[in-house]
Amino acid sequence: MSVTTDIVQSWTKPGGVMQRHMARGQSEPFAFSLLITFLVLVFISLWPGMSRASLLQPEVPMTQRLVASGLGLLAFIVPCYALASLTGLVSKWRGWGISAYHARLALFASLLGIAPVILLQGLTAGMIGQSAALTSIQVIAGLGFVYMWTAMLRCAGQGGQS
Repeated sequence: MSVTTDIVQSWTKPGGVMQRHMARGQSEPFAFSLLITFLVLVFISLWPGMSRASLLQPEVPMTQRLVASGLGLLAFIVPCYALASLTGLVSKWRGWGISAYHARLALFASLLGIAPVILLQGLTAGMIGQSAALTSIQVIAGLGFVYMWTAMLRCAGQGGQS
């Protein structure tokens, strides 16, 4: 399946998406590619807001903002792996049966699943700025992530039988 199909189905059937990913077998490059795709989309989503900020504060050029956000997103890789490792350790301690790889896969796939909402958030930040609309989109992104991540972890804990 394509990544766009996975993104759409992550909102309706996150367990099915996780089942398909688990059926591929263990592949660290595949899991990492999910994370990198998410980070690229987040980087793109930041452009409208940074453009707005550059117009409001011209003393900080757009190039400087782009480089800083790109480096920040690269640094985000480490906490993602740390959170996935912590999830794997908690799973082992609680006896949920989720391997460290499947914990990474669930986290990265659920992050990628919320990418369209993150892109909408970026457009809203660029067009409207700080507002109730932006806050509500951020809440939807957060709740969507929690929904997808827990459903994918549940599927991984059941061995793909969700």
